[in-house]
Amino acid sequence: MNKFRILNAAAAAAAMLAGCASAPAPAELDNQASKAIKSSFRDQGIAKVDRLAQDLGQAACSSDKAPDDAVADKIMAEALYTVKWPANGQYIGDWRTGERLAQDGRGMTWTDSSTDPKSNGGNCYNCHQIDKKEISYGTIGPSLWNYGKNRGITDVASPATAPIVQYTWVKLWNSKAYSACSNMPRFGHKGLLDEQQLRDIMALLLDPKSPVNQ
Repeated sequence: MNKFRILNAAAAAAAMLAGCASAPAPAELDNQASKAIKSSFRDQGIAKVDRLAQDLGQAACSSDKAPDDAVADKIMAEALYTVKWPANGQYIGDWRTGERLAQDGRGMTWTDSSTDPKSNGGNCYNCHQIDKKEISYGTIGPSLWNYGKNRGITDVASPATAPIVQYTWVKLWNSKAYSACSNMPRFGHKGLLDEQQLRDIMALLLDPKSPVNQ
């Protein structure tokens, strides 16, 4: 009886080894997974399957390994190149409108009727604290409380002279310009918000009169 058990165990081990030897290579598994994902989605409303297409930054940062320094530098350089500076050097809009945008999470779902950025909110509250009075907010990103005040912004009459103003514009336009694997939406680059909406959020963050800076 023991002899049969030994033979059965040996046969099972051989079968397992044969299975391992014939297992698909990692690249083939990735390809199979990609096909399965694509086949499970469909165009519906304004949400199209092409949203699954990844650029360099998305592909590199969704891997099981972080991109090496050379790839990260390339991602950031390409992202910085996409940045469009505001017309006439006007960085600051209306903080009141910016506050409404920051607290609005609508847009870009299949049930929305338009891809026009004016239909979208900024969804900032989902990742950041905006006001000290808030009792519920996301913590993926840092707190934005006193964002401009802590960085020395006391006047928005000529803000383009302040490096933090240009930094903030770039961060909103394409966050990967400063962090290759940033989770922050690329509002300008992806057309999620238009230039005026970005100005308004800039005002929320930087205008000394904004509640963020009180």
